[in-house]
Parts: sequence; C-alpha cells; structure tokens
Amino acid sequence: MSSPEPWSASRAAGIVAEHKHLEGATLPILHALQEEFGYVDEAAVPIIADALNLSRAEVHGCITFYHDFRKAPAGRQQVKLCRAEACQAMGSERLHGEILQRLGIDWHGTTADGEVTVEPVYCLGLCSNGPAAMIGEEPLVRLSADSLDAALKESRA
Repeated sequence: MSSPEPWSASRAAGIVAEHKHLEGATLPILHALQEEFGYVDEAAVPIIADALNLSRAEVHGCITFYHDFRKAPAGRQQVKLCRAEACQAMGSERLHGEILQRLGIDWHGTTADGEVTVEPVYCLGLCSNGPAAMIGEEPLVRLSADSLDAALKESRA
C-alpha cells in the first residue's frame, strides 16, 4: 500500500468532480478522498456539499456515522483490536485497556509520535484463536499486550 498524498483542496475538488455523477455519490467520494489522503479533511465538507447540493451538516453526518472514515491522518502502523464476543470471552476488554494505557491513547487515537493508531473492529474471523488483532494486514492471535508490543517493534524494523 502506498503512502497517502498530503491534503490538497484542489486535488480533493478534482476527486469530488470525478465521482459526483455517481448515484449516491457521497460515499464513493468519501472513500476516494480517504484512499487518496488517508483521511477526510474537514475542508472537504463544503466542497462535497456544494458539488452534491447537500448541506454541510448532511456531509458531516455521513462522515461521522461511518466509523471507517477518519478525520485526521492515521499513524504509520494501524492496529485493529477485535471486540467481538469470542474475544471478549478470552479477556479482550481488560487486555484492550492495558494496550490503550501502554500506548497512552483511547480508541481511534494515534500515539503522540504519530506511529500507532488503534481502531476497534467487531470480528476478524479469528474467533478460535482470540483475543485477536491485526497490524496492517497481519493477523495476531492469542494476543497479549507484550505480543502486540513485540509485533509493533518488529514491523518498525
């Protein structure tokens, strides 16, 4: 996966123009912006609203309703922690608290150094090996706070 481009209002306007003809264009536009920049900048809201003849509140509501859209750049390493029932049964809630505390962030947060962003997910399909997580596209099973630390250090190398 290539690195996202830096935010550009003119490039964002071009992306909006490329997609505004689609039926239900709001979501395809938001996905395209996130694909390009890694997040949907607040400055995109009026661009989208004007192009689609929507209110800014409607666009903002769409961005905030769907958890996949970020309003700020993600860390270099994106960690998804499974919060589904099977992982909960294996102690994931306590574990997640420890992980978030070690990183000094909350859900959807990014560490101060911009290195790690943590997102909740509601099933990774690794139920028999929980608690589970993913760093990027790499699954981690039978997760512990120490094994996550080790995996993050390994992926930095």
